[in-house]
Amino acid sequence: MSTNLLSTSVATGFGGVVQEYLWNWENQQLRVVYETLGKGSPLLLLPSFSSVSTRLEVGELAKLLAPNFQVVAIDWPGFGESSRPSLNYRPEIYQHFLEDFVKAIFNTPITVVAAGHAASYVLQLALKQAAFSKIVLLAPTWRGPLPTMGASQQIAGMVRGLVRSPILGQALYKLNTTPSFLSLMYRRHVFTDAAKITPSFIEKKWHTTQQPGARFASAAFVTGNLDAVHEQSDFLELVQSLTVPLMVVVGESSPPKSREEMNALAALPEVRSVVIPGSLGLHEEYPAVVLEAVQDFLFSSEN
Repeated sequence: MSTNLLSTSVATGFGGVVQEYLWNWENQQLRVVYETLGKGSPLLLLPSFSSVSTRLEVGELAKLLAPNFQVVAIDWPGFGESSRPSLNYRPEIYQHFLEDFVKAIFNTPITVVAAGHAASYVLQLALKQAAFSKIVLLAPTWRGPLPTMGASQQIAGMVRGLVRSPILGQALYKLNTTPSFLSLMYRRHVFTDAAKITPSFIEKKWHTTQQPGARFASAAFVTGNLDAVHEQSDFLELVQSLTVPLMVVVGESSPPKSREEMNALAALPEVRSVVIPGSLGLHEEYPAVVLEAVQDFLFSSEN
């Protein structure tokens, strides 16, 4: 496993140094793209999992953090500019990847800011080893869209199998990643200000979804195959077992079921929490508000 510098003309980022981390999984080498910006103590910035997941969704937040931190933001394996092979994407892949990446890139416990579905993976690694000194979770989730809608594991598995199939799967995936569908999803669950969901914004998101191999990890997320825990009690137990300071940022307009889960997490006595405008994409829609909400926690030596 190694890291290489990438030409900025090859990769599209948010103004940092773009590199690749070559990572082996089951005798297959994956190219994982990450970007570093700023100077100071290291901070790992993890985007959420979604069909449109890329490090660019945390790019504006990275730029706001960069004056005080050396920010490292990644494209998860299977998403963004990282390799998108037709793996059976499941929690073990991301658990091992995150552990190996943190070990390879950082030599001291670091601050981590994680959005959405990245929450469970961060919490699990924090309990396994002293990887993090502080944890911030932005609109944390632990259950994928189909299970949240009530789909059984059997139904979700059938959908995942269909999307993975060569011809029908490509057609189904394209139907569920049209610009109009992406715009609808953003209006319903991700952003709260419709004026920010411009045609050019959606076009960039659509372009991300149309990369070769994009449907495999996306289908895994949507159908719950990237859920690292399967019960609320298991998710809350991860938090209750933590010895690392934790802060949770909740979007006041989050979908009802997701908001219930966030409220349960925020209610734990050892958790610092704040409610700000936004929904599941609050880190992208309101990066300055996010920074204002968490900066005291990040800069304080006592939490």
